[in-house]
Amino acid sequence: MRRSIGVLDGVAIAASSTAATTSIGIGLTAMAMVVGPHLPAILLLGFLPILCVAGAYTRLNRVEPNAGNTYVWVGRSLNPWLGFLSGWTMIVATVAFLAYTTAVTGSAILQTVRMAGVEAVAGLVLDPGSTAQSVLVGVAVLAGVTLTAVTGLRSAARFQGALLVFEYAVLLGFLGYGLAVGPNPFSLDWFNPFALPSATVLAQGLLLSVFCYWGFEAAFSVSEEVREPGDASRAGLLTLFSTLGLFLFGSVAFQRVLSEDELTASGPEGLAVFAGHLADQPLAALPLVALMFSAVASLQSGVIPTARGMFAMSRDRTLGPLWSRVSPRFGTPAAGTLVLGAVAAGVAVLSLVIPRLVDVIVATVNSVGILVALVYVLTALAAATRFRGLLRESPWAGVRAVVLPLVGASVVLGITGYLCWTYATSTDRFAVHPDNGWFLLSIPAVMIASGIATGAWARWVRRSPYFLRDAGTAPSEEPAPSPSR
Repeated sequence: MRRSIGVLDGVAIAASSTAATTSIGIGLTAMAMVVGPHLPAILLLGFLPILCVAGAYTRLNRVEPNAGNTYVWVGRSLNPWLGFLSGWTMIVATVAFLAYTTAVTGSAILQTVRMAGVEAVAGLVLDPGSTAQSVLVGVAVLAGVTLTAVTGLRSAARFQGALLVFEYAVLLGFLGYGLAVGPNPFSLDWFNPFALPSATVLAQGLLLSVFCYWGFEAAFSVSEEVREPGDASRAGLLTLFSTLGLFLFGSVAFQRVLSEDELTASGPEGLAVFAGHLADQPLAALPLVALMFSAVASLQSGVIPTARGMFAMSRDRTLGPLWSRVSPRFGTPAAGTLVLGAVAAGVAVLSLVIPRLVDVIVATVNSVGILVALVYVLTALAAATRFRGLLRESPWAGVRAVVLPLVGASVVLGITGYLCWTYATSTDRFAVHPDNGWFLLSIPAVMIASGIATGAWARWVRRSPYFLRDAGTAPSEEPAPSPSR
């Protein structure tokens, strides 16, 4: 694939994947229902283990920049089966996420169009609450962003960059104004983690906080297409720190403007309620437009890294040859990108005629955090294993390369264990419903089982050389040289 993009392009892709506007608009109020007015404290605490995990991504990317990132690193440093399952489960989870986000994006667009005064098109009354209309509009958007992704990362990054500029301009404008004029007094107690009422509240808050940062690793999926491999690492870390800044800014601004009761009662309408306190229509509608742009960018940022992960897996013959075909015109895995978008669109459309499929999609999105956390843990363990020799050679380098990733992995694993325990004890019977804990746990189990079956096919039918590797085949611990120009 062509090396054609720089740090800022990588930031645009990763920032769109983290979708800070959506997290602030929807996630902050959900988090406030758990931790009350201590949003800044819990967001800071959740950032620390993710920063440790990001350090593992960065160091591994230095020695082995690869579109497959975790799939390759875990496979070589720990075990090929664990590496394959990391790649496979994220593919299946992303397809479900894309199908879900397709409908959400369509609904947001219909809401925005109605707010602009257009209530019907060709005699059809536009209804944001209509699943059919939302899915069809969303599929059209998914097709558009998939085609943009096919034409190359530069055009995709520029498209996402334009959306981000608008999103952040609206977001920072409203948050800054709210911070300045909000009626509630600022309190340092908001940043005090010791003010949280109980260990249970701390654990639940950390769980929500950690998953707000999911998506920064999208920068590492394009490490074979940036001009310098280190640009991917810089893009990932820049995205992570800028996301932290936005979250802290947003949480303080929300608590300056909204009372604690309003904060916890707003639900997914948090950003709209916040904007309604600060402006009248039509200005108050701008945050909804920003949310719509965030959803569109999330669709594309789901397609790009997943297609590259499948490219790396196909290159190792763990997936079929279709996924590693590179377009001679665009220098991208065009065929795989198109098929991935088509599969996600097909799942979204099938959900219109298979009622239970909607429950499966929503449950997958709700439980995907378990899989993401496990991938983070495995990546951190891969870094600690590969670089363990640094503990003898350079204690400080060993702390950064081994100890900190292990600390981050331990915290994330503990949080994930708590989530699984919560799901398991939340009910005493199984039901196909996105609120049923046993059903939520069954989704990751099915994904892993399907990965084992697919891996067995790749190992013994395709005879993929990937499964014949061991830790001794890992490249050296020295940083990879820059590509020749």
